Amino acid sequence: MRKDTRIVLALDETDERKALQVVDEVGELVDAIKINWPLVLSAGPSIITELAQLSSVICDFKVADIPNTVRLIAEQAFRRGASGLIVHAFTGTDSLRAAVEAAAGKDIFVVTEMSHPGGQEHTAPLAERFAAMAAEAGASGVIAPATRPERIAKIRSVVGDMLILSPGVGAQGGSASAAIRMGADYVIVGRSIYKSEHPRKVAQALAREISTSL
Repeated sequence: MRKDTRIVLALDETDERKALQVVDEVGELVDAIKINWPLVLSAGPSIITELAQLSSVICDFKVADIPNTVRLIAEQAFRRGASGLIVHAFTGTDSLRAAVEAAAGKDIFVVTEMSHPGGQEHTAPLAERFAAMAAEAGASGVIAPATRPERIAKIRSVVGDMLILSPGVGAQGGSASAAIRMGADYVIVGRSIYKSEHPRKVAQALAREISTSL
């Protein structure tokens, strides 16, 4: 995954035609495209392969299951062209290791703390332990909330030089520049871009904002 603008597009659009139109407009302005179940369920899993021809694709499936099922899901995602997969940590170290093994050198990102308000109820109190588990399992990086940038700094102190991707910029109220200053490598931005009448202008403005904070 390249590291130019530090923007990962969260493409949660369910209209395949519109999703591809957004990618056409902002593709070179983002370092990766993160897709979740809404787009995969509406367009079919072939959308992973189609987008992978245009950009690095992270499958945000937040996999949370026993090791064998985690392995099967990871293998299918990577077989279709994904370069990264997001998994939960609460299922345990054995499930995390199964994901890393199935990735065979590609990226596994582990959720430490969810970005929405409810994330403070259960994931936040265990976020540092989840981050340590990710490091122990050999994951490529972790997910930490741009909506609470001080938490990014805390997670950074645990994971060292592992990658940190921070969701919640824009529609959820997180600041791209604050997230980067607090230690995020990338910010994840969705609705602010794909729901805009001018996605390219929004992406360009975010890229400028981030560049001033580096």
